[in-house]
Amino acid sequence: MQEFGLKSSKSGLEDLGIKQVKEAHWNLSPAELTEEAVKNGEGTITDTGALMADTGEFTGRSPQDKFTVKDEKTQDTVWWGDINFPISSENFDALHQKMVAFLADKKVYVRDMHAGAHPKYRLNVRVVNTQAWHNMFCYNMFLRPTEEEYKNFQPNFTIINIPEFKANPAKDGTRQENFTIVNFTKRMILIGGTGYAGEMKKGIFSVLNYTLPHEEDVLSMHCSANVGEKGDTAVFFGLSGTGKTTLSADPNRGLIGDDEHGWSDDKVFNFEGGCYAKVIDLTREKEPQIYDAIRFGAIVENTRFQEGSRSVNYEDASVTQNTRTSYPIHHIDNALPQSIAEPPKNIFFLTADAFGVLPPVSKLTPGQAMYHFISGYTAKVAGTEVGIKDPVPSFSACFGAAFLPLHPTKYAEMLGKKMKEQNVNVWLINTGWTGGPFGVGSRMKLPYTRAMITAALNGELDNVEYVQHNIFGVSMPTTCPNVPDEVLSPRNTWEDKEAYDAKANHLAGEFVKNFAQYADFANEEIMAGAPKASADA
Repeated sequence: MQEFGLKSSKSGLEDLGIKQVKEAHWNLSPAELTEEAVKNGEGTITDTGALMADTGEFTGRSPQDKFTVKDEKTQDTVWWGDINFPISSENFDALHQKMVAFLADKKVYVRDMHAGAHPKYRLNVRVVNTQAWHNMFCYNMFLRPTEEEYKNFQPNFTIINIPEFKANPAKDGTRQENFTIVNFTKRMILIGGTGYAGEMKKGIFSVLNYTLPHEEDVLSMHCSANVGEKGDTAVFFGLSGTGKTTLSADPNRGLIGDDEHGWSDDKVFNFEGGCYAKVIDLTREKEPQIYDAIRFGAIVENTRFQEGSRSVNYEDASVTQNTRTSYPIHHIDNALPQSIAEPPKNIFFLTADAFGVLPPVSKLTPGQAMYHFISGYTAKVAGTEVGIKDPVPSFSACFGAAFLPLHPTKYAEMLGKKMKEQNVNVWLINTGWTGGPFGVGSRMKLPYTRAMITAALNGELDNVEYVQHNIFGVSMPTTCPNVPDEVLSPRNTWEDKEAYDAKANHLAGEFVKNFAQYADFANEEIMAGAPKASADA
């Protein structure tokens, strides 16, 4: 085995049983990895210097093919079901051996990195890749050790990622040839049969979603976070299309991170060292920070060039709608270098309610916050997915159900406890429709939403009058700076008040129906946060 680069003197590939590779390239720089990727035929260079690469057959995660080893450690702690699929230790060990054998006489790229900016809760991760651009993705997405840390690095979790290796479902216990398997006892993730780089990022996120709440009493969160000049931290939860990226990217506030964070007793901290953003229809006008971040050191996935040029055509969805870019967080001008800040003063749950029912801004009690956190609501509208003509409610527990190894009530109870202990405001923000549902009403104006969030951050909603929504029970301010009063009550924006009541009752029923799957594990305070259907909302 020939080894190159900056290698740890404390641990090597032999610890993983890997002894027969031809070459191992350790902790190469972005320039070296870009050169390797082009030389290997993995990608090409765009006119901004970014690396363009394809993920192959899989252009997104494959949640049905993600498994967790069921053993003594996990059998009574993991939330088994439609999210967490079990696989045996024997299947894992056999696949591990097959993958190690597959690497014989091949070139690999090894990267040492951190997950978690808080030094007390930091996870040391080592990844072994067969593709240079995957290794560069990890350089971007995880926290980068210092040169001295590289020399003494010892991993406490490892990823082996071989897209070219395919499982035999009949023998290996997988569903298909592709797989992601997390083993909490052996502290290892195996990924095979897929070239989608996001499996590595979300694999480690799933690990932290288990270890931090279960072992460290730290709440892990699928959210973005920023901080003001006075050190006031804000956290933003929201599913796709709710405006999370847009609203947390505030030029007047420092970006802690855009996707994954931990909340300990003393800090909010980013798990990552970079950003992984969608780029379909990207323009500088709409998302200037993301657009300008796509330069040398960044990666664009599954994109195509403008004809006859090396300029990316961001409107081209011929490969997938899920075109993405990965870049280190320092490509964003106002990013906090240390990616860590004080506990939050304000938390925002963002929803794009296409039924036009929920208020544009409302304040939640701890019980309501836990209930809405577990619900993780937004709505899909026509055009977002094939076959959708009318609004469809969409629920994802804790705004990230696919990455939760523990039962959602565990995370919700931690949220409620921290909310009370640290006196945190939780706001429900509807960035969706007003004056009627999708097709009748109109989308909430972005300047109004920004004004509501700014007012909440500045404490301008602390001492105003509130009224309760008759069905959802949330507290609605009757006035907000730079927002017309009539916008603040959703019922008042509808011409047909009876139609509003009917639609509000219908949506409340959808919430209750969805929550039934969690009700047996939810405490009384959480259940008290549920909407109450009423004929005179």
